[in-house]
Amino acid sequence: FPFPDSCTTTSGSHPSSCISLIHRSFILFCLSPGSLHARSRVCGASMFYHAYNSYLDNAFPYDELRPLTCDGQDTWGSFSLTLIDALDTLLVLGNRTEFERVASLLQDTVDFDIDVNASVFETNIRVVGGLLSAHLLAGRAGMELESGWPCSGPLLRMAEDAARKLLPAFQTPTGMPYGTVNLLHGVSPTETPVTCTAGVGTFILEFATLSRLTGDATFENVARRALRALWKTRSDIGLVGNHIDIVSKKWVAQDAGIGAGVDSYFEYLVKGAIMLQDEELLNMFLEYDRAIQNYTRFDDWYLWVHMHKGTVSMPVFQSLEAFWPGLQSLLGNLDSAVRTFQNYYSVWRQFGGLPEFYSIPQGYTVDKREGYPLRPELIESAMYLFRATGDHTYLQLGLDALESIERIAKTPCGYASVKDLRDHQLDNRMESFFLAETIKYLYLLFDPTHFLHGGGTEGDGSWEEGGEGGQCVLGAGGFIFNTEAHPLDPAALYCCSRHTQDRRELRDILINLSQHDRQSKQPTKETEGPAPESIALKPGEKKTPPPLSCPVQPFSARLSILGQVFSDNT
Repeated sequence: FPFPDSCTTTSGSHPSSCISLIHRSFILFCLSPGSLHARSRVCGASMFYHAYNSYLDNAFPYDELRPLTCDGQDTWGSFSLTLIDALDTLLVLGNRTEFERVASLLQDTVDFDIDVNASVFETNIRVVGGLLSAHLLAGRAGMELESGWPCSGPLLRMAEDAARKLLPAFQTPTGMPYGTVNLLHGVSPTETPVTCTAGVGTFILEFATLSRLTGDATFENVARRALRALWKTRSDIGLVGNHIDIVSKKWVAQDAGIGAGVDSYFEYLVKGAIMLQDEELLNMFLEYDRAIQNYTRFDDWYLWVHMHKGTVSMPVFQSLEAFWPGLQSLLGNLDSAVRTFQNYYSVWRQFGGLPEFYSIPQGYTVDKREGYPLRPELIESAMYLFRATGDHTYLQLGLDALESIERIAKTPCGYASVKDLRDHQLDNRMESFFLAETIKYLYLLFDPTHFLHGGGTEGDGSWEEGGEGGQCVLGAGGFIFNTEAHPLDPAALYCCSRHTQDRRELRDILINLSQHDRQSKQPTKETEGPAPESIALKPGEKKTPPPLSCPVQPFSARLSILGQVFSDNT
């Protein structure tokens, strides 16, 4: 949808009149007859700009908007969290001008060197993940890119700066991180060692991306160490609990399930395996999945059980569990995923949203857990399952979500969390994931040709050049969404790590050359003839390569004409 000419401002002040104009245009189109996909995308975009504009007008630079009182509050660290979380959604909706303006604004205003206690988990998925995604999408926004992008860039440096503030949390005897860290002073001496399972196992996507883009292996190494330590704590029947003491490795909460406190750990094992082509992560998940299917699955619901005994401890469905059908679809388990989705969708239809806890035996909400903070997980699964099956049932869920959120949660100043789905009382909070995830997944559900799905045709710019000399193909599909719906491009990781590997190989060749040259100049004793070399190795001996060998060049570094190979610099 074309943006008005008045939206081309790149000044520091936010163009609220421009965004209000867009919002009014979207409302008119959303209510008009036409294509279901087009109207639904426009409704989603209208929803985004109403919330986004309200945040900029009333809450920035605070972390979140309070939609009932039209003001802001800091929640997760005091770094304009909603703006960071919403940045890549702007580009998903096609608003390149605002994306570029906000990217520049964040570079000028956000400082991570502050005396604030921040959640290690939330800072990683929302801030580090949001900045990495915006960095990798910057080429599509038409921004001026540094030479060698995506292996360098200002947003990448911001993400690295934020991640370094989290590293002190991983300096534990086990390698499993503390849950909270002070961004200025590190981990407090009084910090509790108890954290949730997801708070240990939800780093490999962002930290591996950082390591492979920057060449600094520290981030990926600490994430892997934490994963391996957590893996060793599973019970004899193959399950993990909900909260663990990261120093003693003792389980504090022994309820095992796929919901709150555990969910994104399983998600990152699967997505990490896909993004990094890593069999270790996949094998971890498959072993967990066998135990999950054996002990927690009942009639295509997933209950909570005791991690050591496998006996049911909580027969409830949690809204955070709704990511599971989408995750199963990534592994090809469609039959199971479809049946579980239908169970969850039946709860949505009952209440017009997913309550935080739902009692399966009683078929109703759980006391003090009746709220719906506009979570994205069921919409996320609908997007994946629609992509996998083409079944329009999932589009119906999207339409239901659009209608419910507009009717129940909309206020003059944004969208409010639903405090109680039974009577639709509202809470004075709009979490940043509403803009980062819920609206993004709704939009992508109704846009099957979007570039994030690998859509488009040859020549329409659905892929990009990147790396040194533009030798890498980026953005050709296969984006991996982190648990905050920030898309990461595996091709960029390969591009930057390949260049790093090439430089290391060249360094090793030069070192070997110099060593061989020195050895050849040393005097040697004359012998009657060369001693015959035995082809048999002695016990424990390894065959060593000759001091100088010709490495195989990557295809992009050679040119063959009539059988003769020339390097780039020939």
